[in-house]
Formats: sequence, C-alpha cells, structure tokens
Amino acid sequence: MPPSAAGAEERRAYVRKLLREVLVGREDPEGFFAMCVSVLGHQDTRSHFLTLIQPLTTANSTLHSGLTSIYQDYFSKTEDEELELALALSVLEMKDDQLPTPVQEPGDGQTDSRSVQLTSVGQPQGSRHTQLTDRSGGRKKGAWGMACPLKNPQETELQKNTQTLAACQTVCVASPCASLSKQETDLEGDERTEEGDSIQSGKTKRSRNRRKRRQAVGQQVVGLPCSPSAAAPVLLWCRRDLRLCDNPALIGSLEVGAPVIPVFIWSPEEEEGPGITVAMGGACKYWLHQALSHFRSSLEGIGSHLVFLKADGAGSGLGSSLQSLKELVKETGARTVMANALYEPWLKERDDEVVSALQKGGVQCRMFHSYCLRDPYSVSTEGVGLRGIGSVSHFMSCCRQNPTSALGAPLDPPGSLPTPATWPQGVSLDTLELARMPRRKDGSTIDWAANIRNSWDFSEEGAHARLEAFLQDGVYRYEKESGRADEPNTSCVSPYLHFGQLSPRWLLWDAKGARCRPPKFQRKLAWRDLAYWQLTLFPDLPWESLRPPYKALRWSTDRRHLKAWQRGRTGYPLVDAAMRQLWLTGWMNNYMRHVVASFLIAYLHLPWQEGYRWFQDTLVDADVAIDAMMWQNGGMCGLDHWNFVMHPVDAAMTCDPCGNYVRKWCPELADLPDELIHKPWKCPVSMLRRAGVVIGQTYPERVISDLEEQRSRSLKDVAVVRKRFGQYVDKRTGCDLVPLPPRLVTEALGPSHGNGGIVAEGKQFLLPVITRMEFKHQLADPDSDAASNPYNAVLKGYVSRKRDETIAFLNERDFTASVLHEGAQRRERLESDQRRMEGLPRPPAPPSRARRTPKAKDKFSVVPGGAVTSLT
Repeated sequence: MPPSAAGAEERRAYVRKLLREVLVGREDPEGFFAMCVSVLGHQDTRSHFLTLIQPLTTANSTLHSGLTSIYQDYFSKTEDEELELALALSVLEMKDDQLPTPVQEPGDGQTDSRSVQLTSVGQPQGSRHTQLTDRSGGRKKGAWGMACPLKNPQETELQKNTQTLAACQTVCVASPCASLSKQETDLEGDERTEEGDSIQSGKTKRSRNRRKRRQAVGQQVVGLPCSPSAAAPVLLWCRRDLRLCDNPALIGSLEVGAPVIPVFIWSPEEEEGPGITVAMGGACKYWLHQALSHFRSSLEGIGSHLVFLKADGAGSGLGSSLQSLKELVKETGARTVMANALYEPWLKERDDEVVSALQKGGVQCRMFHSYCLRDPYSVSTEGVGLRGIGSVSHFMSCCRQNPTSALGAPLDPPGSLPTPATWPQGVSLDTLELARMPRRKDGSTIDWAANIRNSWDFSEEGAHARLEAFLQDGVYRYEKESGRADEPNTSCVSPYLHFGQLSPRWLLWDAKGARCRPPKFQRKLAWRDLAYWQLTLFPDLPWESLRPPYKALRWSTDRRHLKAWQRGRTGYPLVDAAMRQLWLTGWMNNYMRHVVASFLIAYLHLPWQEGYRWFQDTLVDADVAIDAMMWQNGGMCGLDHWNFVMHPVDAAMTCDPCGNYVRKWCPELADLPDELIHKPWKCPVSMLRRAGVVIGQTYPERVISDLEEQRSRSLKDVAVVRKRFGQYVDKRTGCDLVPLPPRLVTEALGPSHGNGGIVAEGKQFLLPVITRMEFKHQLADPDSDAASNPYNAVLKGYVSRKRDETIAFLNERDFTASVLHEGAQRRERLESDQRRMEGLPRPPAPPSRARRTPKAKDKFSVVPGGAVTSLT
C-alpha cells in the first residue's frame, strides 16, 4: 500500500495499477473495491471510482457492470451500515506481519453455501480479499481470522456483492497458490530491482514462491466471457515461447485491456536461413508438434484458444508470415500485434519487415525480449576490447562492462485470457505436418518417434517437473560429475528452453534459489547467450568456417565412415552407445556430444558440417546458434578452440567406468566384463564366445584400428593449411587471424574506422584469436606425429589416471608384502623346526581377520587418496 503522505494522484495511479490485476484475474472485484476504499478513502472513492473503471466499458463490459453494481450498493446504504462495513474493512489496513494466520475457532461450524469466495490465480484462500464474516452467528471473523465486533449476525454487504459477482466473474476451480511479492508481480518493470539485490533480499522467499508459481500453471480456470462490444483484439504471435509462465508478450497483451487471440503461424521457408542451416530437423518438428498440442490445452484451461495458420510460402519468400498476419488483422479488426523476439539474423530481418509493414498499416507491433538472458544485439565490446573473444569469460566481461536494464523477476502465469466475440478461421494442428511419419510401400507407417515420445513429457508442466527434480537431486553432483553418462546428473531441460516452454530467466532464478548454486550450471546460460551473439556477428556460422585456412583442409570423403558414425556402428562402444541414444531419444548429455564430435573430426577426419547437420536433424533441442558455435570450435575453425580431444576408449573411464551406459544402449555387449567392455577387440575369443559376441556379426568391426595414426594425419593437415595460408597466422604469437565483421571493428576502433577507414576501403581487419598450443607446435615441425607433440590434446579419463596410480600402488604394496611374507614364513619354519627338535607342541594358529568387501561399484576407488599421492 502506498504511504499515507502520498498525493491523491499517486493513490489513483496505484488504484489503476490494481485494476490491471483484476483484469488479468489475479484480483477479485470485491477485494479491488475494498482496496479502493482503503487507499482513496470514502469521499474520493465516491467521487472518482466510476471514472477510474471507465476503461472497462470497452475492455470487459461484464466486469465494469459488476464493479458499478458494487459501487452503487455500497454508497446506497444507511450510515449505520456504512459504519459496520468500515469496521470490517479497517482490518485490510493492517500489515500482514502484525496479524496471525487464519485459524478456525471451535464451534464455528460450516459456512453457508451462499457465502461464495472468489479465488484467483496467485491469491491464497483466507487472504484479505476473501469473505470478511462467517455465517455462524455471534462474533464475526475478519480476513485473517481476527475477531471483528460487528453488531448483528446478518451477513455484511461485501458478502452479498460477492454472491452477485459469482455468476459473471472468472472463478478458479483448482487449489490456489500464494501470490508473489509486489516486486515479483510488477508488470510495468519500473520497480524491478537489480538481479543481485533481488536475490539477496528474497532468498528465503523465492524457493517457496517458485513452487507456488509452478502450481499455478496446472490450474484450470473458466475464461472470461465473450464480449461482443469489446475493443479491437490483440494478436499474440506465438513462436518459440510456448508457455504461460514468465511470458512477457502474453502479459503485455493482457495489459492492453482487450480480447487476446493467440496465433501460431508455421512458415518452414522462413525458418531456414540462407545457406544450409537445417533449423528445423525431424526431431525438432516432432517436439514442436507435441509442444503446440500441450500449449493449446494450457490456453484452453484458462478459457482461451490457439489458432494455427500455415503460411503459403510459394513465391512469397520472406513475406509469408507477414501476409498471414495482414489477412488475420483484416479478418479480426485487430490493431495490435505482440510477440517475443527471435535473434537468428534471418528471423530478425523477417520480424523487422513485419513490424515496419504493420505499422505502416496503422497496426501497433511490439517485440519483447525473452528468449535469451541478454539481447545479443545489445552486447558491446566497448571498454573490454577484443582480446579473448570467443570465450565465455570475455562475453561475460562485455555484459558486466555494458549492462542493460535489470533482468527483473519472472512473471506469473495469467489466471484467464479475455476472448473475442468470434474466433478467426484457422487450420488443424495436423495440417501443419510437423509430425508426419513416412510410409512403407504396403501403406504402413514408420513410427520413428516412438522412443522419443516415451522418453519425454512435452508439456510446460513436464519442463517444471524436470527442473524441480534436478534442483532437488542432480544439482548437487553437477559441478563435478555432470560428465557421467551412466548417471542422471544433468538437468535435461535444453529442449524446453529451446522451444520456450521454460524461460531462461525462470531457470536462472530457480537455480539461484536452490540450496546448491552450481556456477557451472548457471554458466551454461552464458554459453547459450554467447552462441547467439556469435550468430549475430557471423550469420554464416552454420555452414562456413570462420578461420579462412581451415576451409582448405583435406577432409575425408568416406561415406561409409559417416554412415557408421550416424547409426552407432563404429566398433567403439562408447561412441556407438551415444549415437544410438541420440537416434532413439533425440538427446545426449554435453560430455557425450564432445566425445562423438571428437571422434568424427579428429579420428574419422570428416568435416564438421556433417556432424552439425546430423545433430540438427536428430536432436530434439537442436539450436542453430549453439550447435554451429560448438561444431565450429570442435572443427578447429571457430572463434575458440577446444583444447582437448576425447579419446573414444579413455574417455569412457570418466563417463562410464563400469560400462553401464554401454550395456544400456549396446545390449549385445552386456555380458562383457567391466575391464573390457569398452574395447571388445581385446577380449579373448573364449570370453567373446561366452558373452555371445561375434565381432563383425553381432557387433561391428572397428571402422579404423590405428587411432594414433589418424590423429597424426589430422595434425599434419592442419599444419599444412596454416603454412599455406601464412597471412592468416600471426608471426609473433602463432595464433590464427580471423577477419572481423564491421560491427566489431566499429566498437573496437570507433565510428571513424568503421565508416570511412579500413572497412570502407574493403580491407579486412584481422584479429588474433585463441589457438590450440598443439597446432602452434605442429606448425614448427609439420612431420612430427601426435605422440611426440608435447601439447598433445588427447584427454585420458580421470578414472583412467586414477586406475594407473592405483595399479602402481598395488604393485608396490604387493612387492613389499611378498618380501615381508617370505621373511615371516622363514621365521615360522625355523621356529617350527626348533620346537619339533625340542619336543614342544606347535603354537596355536593366529586368529584370521575378515576381509572388508568394497561397496563401491568402481573397484579403483577403494584405495585411499593419500596412499596414491605418496607414490608421485
């Protein structure tokens, strides 16, 4: 409540703000009128209330008539009745922390059925805007169970008005949840604080509010009634924001105070940018189909509907969505279009054209920032420089040095949506053909998505359930064990984040609100924003190498190797298990993506573009920006270099030490022992026969047998192209040089250089970028092999190193023990011979000690760390 010293105009502005809460369904009319009386006072309410609710005559005439009825009934009472009601309303002016929680006194009995309570989403039962009296007679109770000395047992006027409004106002029929604080529910954004301050002040409250906000998603709400006399509707253009929680465009549509028409326009020609992007592969289309179906159900749960349109892209190119919107504006009479912004350069170009064309036609169009934590077009290198560009540390420094508006708190889901008098004509979801399955010659359908369907919950509720499960369990192991493929230590929320079923802001707030706040997990969102920033700087990122020399690499053209990699039949169990998991479920964790990418590029020597296209077609979370950036870095030609290469066998010691992951996805190898399951070619024939494995039949032969030779060949090719294109290698540092786009040059050198200097003259501005030390050394000695390179980037698994140290310790211990044992046996023999010569009886045998059985699955983890380190 505003301070008492505030002016009359400030109090009326506060009431107007409360009116928006009524419109979106978070406040009931009875409570709103009570707050008006409390804030404005008796006289000001009588004088200005009708003027304050005047905008509702066009936005929601039913709500306006209900509030008018409450106003007339209230001010038509006698002086005694007004005094009685004022006593009840006085409770509303007390602070929440000064009042006890509601407790039902013994003997109160049940309330009368006529005593109707209006409960909106985000408003708890028993709060200050529910009924003020009971029907038991005698003393009445206030909003929090406080005794109110009313004069008679008759029901107050507030209850009568509540009964009147029950027939025309939205009623929530699910269990209510607690409302957020004023800061978290502020839709205007002017009272949002900085992210860090908000987190520190509301740390204890956020976890509770997070659960309660999530409960509001699943509530079923009867929508606002149709209003034929309502204002021109608002078109809510849904794209990759298929959620109710924390949806700025959705809440912005409600603030207009007009009917809202959610619409999804499918235009596959616009999704694909120039070149080869594969923006929407088969797995992504299937997920989108399921997500749209669930989002439609969520909208119907709050009384709305989702209209599907299929843009006719034949000959229209970039304007297909624009044409569909123009026709929709003409059909519905809408004067406002709202959407959440997308940041792919070709989609931003499309959106800019749509906004310009609609505004010329007199239609207001507004884009909201929501898909990333930071708008990639607002990131600047000013004050930071270009040194280290491509790394996430450099990107985060740019964001800190050039901050934008505060991130703000996540927005609550709306309780209802105002609906138009008539809905526009759309098409069915199946008409979009997003989940179309191929057919065999006999007419049967090939259901390739069956395993994907069984592996995921495609709804917004499923997204929140996955995140909650991770924050309750897996987050505690994420920092050190996120690379484990055999254990669920990752969040698995990337598909929901890609399709907007979970906002990055909501994810960040929940992660910061968890007990364990892993910086590594929160840093993933920074990587995501970095990928989109790079895509805005280099629109050809998905198909063209950023480092010019690497375009001339002599890649392999063996299609058999590529097909074996795609289908999980390389003969290397860890790689095959990961690729089979990708094919069946559409997902694998980040560590396994590094493993299979390293195998494709460093060992099979196939171009990174092949891996990018396969990932885009098979991943349910396929993201053009993220996949393009990571495959470029793995393919040695991005702004950054992976400073590691995952060995297909040694990496298994880190992510699958006991072989459980391989056994799950390669069941033909399930009976092999842990020590050899990752290298079945080393198994004795008798062991393979007992396990039922026949190399080349039940399990494929290795596509390549000499991994070191393939690595050496890859390094030599890199050295050759770097020597051939010496103008793109810095002579002083040995780093690769990358041509910068004009936007970065302008930020780094100033507008004079960007407009009339180097760029205007057609010259390239070359910047030294991060380069792997292995390549720098190879340039000096191109004929050396990978093993002799002191900066060899091939990683050995952590458990592998631990295993070697353990074996060394056991060998030394066994040697020492054997020497001591031999000496003890010699002494025992001498003592026994001496006793026998003297005729003495044999000594009693010493009691044996039971051996401890290790409980850990990993047998290499039973050796104490101190014993191992003492050997080094």
